[in-house]
Amino acid sequence: MSRFEDPVIITCAISGVVANKEQCPAIPYTPEEYAQEARRAVDAGASILHVHARKPDGTPSYEVSDYRAITDAIFGEVDDVLINYSTGAIGISREQRVAHIIELKPELGALNMSSMNYAKYSRRRKDFVFKAVFENSFDDIIFFLETMIGAGVKPEHECFDAGHIANVEPLIDMGILTMPLQVSCILGVVGGMPPSARNLAHMVSMVPDGDGESTWEVIGISRQQWMLVAAALSLGGNVRVGLEDNLYTADGEMAGSNGDLVEQAARMTRDSGRSIASPAKARELLGVEKMKWPPEAAKAAAA
Repeated sequence: MSRFEDPVIITCAISGVVANKEQCPAIPYTPEEYAQEARRAVDAGASILHVHARKPDGTPSYEVSDYRAITDAIFGEVDDVLINYSTGAIGISREQRVAHIIELKPELGALNMSSMNYAKYSRRRKDFVFKAVFENSFDDIIFFLETMIGAGVKPEHECFDAGHIANVEPLIDMGILTMPLQVSCILGVVGGMPPSARNLAHMVSMVPDGDGESTWEVIGISRQQWMLVAAALSLGGNVRVGLEDNLYTADGEMAGSNGDLVEQAARMTRDSGRSIASPAKARELLGVEKMKWPPEAAKAAAA
């Protein structure tokens, strides 16, 4: 297979909800900062942006209005990119976790596939930096799936452990999920799968393949990210990088932007003998249609 027949989808998670500007000044807060980081990421090779919303003061937001403002700013700066909205949250209703998906209809919606302990541990402090129970019951997962699919949004199944991947099986058998799937193998969160190439290979072996059209990506948390990116590229997968997941380039330097991290991933992709998927190619591989923006224009056209 030539490099042009095995393209890599690079996703950039441009801002999570935990780290802040004191830890990394490049983390975006305002819509304008999101747009600038989106431009840097796309110019470096990202075809998908994974978005957690924040308010301009940096506070995590789950409001449709903030997702709308951020997305509008991104599309004012970037001509073409796929949008993937987060639904991960603790302490709010499941209806609020998915409201922006219903209203704005991105190409992809992240869907956490199990409840788990979710933590970060400091060996230096001999204590947890943070710890919580991240609840995602089957009832909630089914609610999110039916909501996303009803809105025409493809679920991205975020799996923090091998058993999380197995959770798709009853949903396929029930007819709620249909192949092909998009699965994210997440390694490095305390409470989930430890980061190693061997563990990634095990998780990948469990992804239901259907007719060979399911896709998967690796999400490596913290500085182990680059080892996992290399493993995913050799295993034939896609990759996610960005300031949500890791603040440092492979040489240990603080990233000056999301673009620095995507540039590293793109260089590793080319060095592995594979090509970088364009947004159009990413949509083809994932089987999704282009997000219509603004959503009001799509509604008017449908009417």
